[in-house]
Amino acid sequence: MPKQKDTGKAFEYVTLITLYNSLQEDQQVEIIKTPAFNNAESSYNSSEESLKTNMDLAAKAAIKVLLKMEPNLENSKDNSPLFLSLQEDSTGQKGDVRDILTVRKQNGWEIGISCKHNHTAVKHNRLSSNIDFGNKWFKIPVSQKYFDEINPLFNELKEMKEKKLLWRDVENKEERFYMPLLKSFMDELNRLDSQNSEVVPDRLLKYLLGKYDFYKIITNDSQHTTKIQAFNINNTLNCSAGNIRPKDRAPRLTMPKRFHSIDFKANSTNTIIIVCDGGWTISMRIHSAKSEVEPSLKFDVRLEGISSKLYSHVEHWGC
Repeated sequence: MPKQKDTGKAFEYVTLITLYNSLQEDQQVEIIKTPAFNNAESSYNSSEESLKTNMDLAAKAAIKVLLKMEPNLENSKDNSPLFLSLQEDSTGQKGDVRDILTVRKQNGWEIGISCKHNHTAVKHNRLSSNIDFGNKWFKIPVSQKYFDEINPLFNELKEMKEKKLLWRDVENKEERFYMPLLKSFMDELNRLDSQNSEVVPDRLLKYLLGKYDFYKIITNDSQHTTKIQAFNINNTLNCSAGNIRPKDRAPRLTMPKRFHSIDFKANSTNTIIIVCDGGWTISMRIHSAKSEVEPSLKFDVRLEGISSKLYSHVEHWGC
């Protein structure tokens, strides 16, 4: 069974290649072959044939929709060539969640694409004794009270790591560590919000979604569908190419200003739900990323609710 990361890279590769094949007959298109491209190509070539077939069909469905949204992809005028590239994973740590870039250097036009193969996770963030999530996420430092509450918990985890314990050997890990850490996290999020009116919800969403507008392409192999979403926060997507307008429209998104509630998910000890205005709802599940105990924990973040303005289209590609 291939790893999720490998299939994700393979899907990035086939999406880029499908876009290239769709455009290269009528204009000059160049693929920038970076190490990220070479690694993704290797992941695709080593995939099982049945998986390749699904990814090929999913990518074709996505590009079919994308061409309706972005006339600048096909209408080059004097702005050839069109450059296609895959970004390195490290760009995500710098606030750029886009996997694929399509760029016309001559006039500065570009769009980005995020590819997800059979999952919808937004971003993976960590909590630890030395991570100031407020400063990192919102440019607003957390309080000393927050660190005073979490440090004893992470110190205990550090001692467990030194003993080379595995998480499976830790009794009641959710009650002992997950729940109190999440409680401190929620309290601090509420504090930051109360002291910075209408700032934190906006910055939270922008941190999770990244600095740049992008299209998200999500495959679902079991249902034979591809979902295309347009995260048009800065209004840089879905632009006309001269007099040629997009066939489908992606409205500019409005970011939230208020938290309606921040609480544990019903009957859960490891997941919190953040409900914002504007239809935005965020699920954050804390978990141990490795089998060995570490003095840090990871968030799996998903958008459970999205703005009604978000362009979202599901394209079927099989039966």
